[in-house]
Amino acid sequence: MLTIPIGTTVTWRNADVVPHTATARDGGFDTGNLAPGGSASLAFTTAGSFAYFCRYHPSMAGTLVVT
Repeated sequence: MLTIPIGTTVTWRNADVVPHTATARDGGFDTGNLAPGGSASLAFTTAGSFAYFCRYHPSMAGTLVVT
């Protein structure tokens, strides 16, 4: 879990050799396919708790808490 203030931009970087995603469990956001070496950034402008996972590897998961 990571807690961030409203307005923070979060960047996901794929340092692996296979693709990944950061996909909200509620469908609220999706980085799309992150190829090896790729990255994607999203700004969080609403307070709340946002659970996400990798569509390719569902056990890879996290939660952003925006305050």
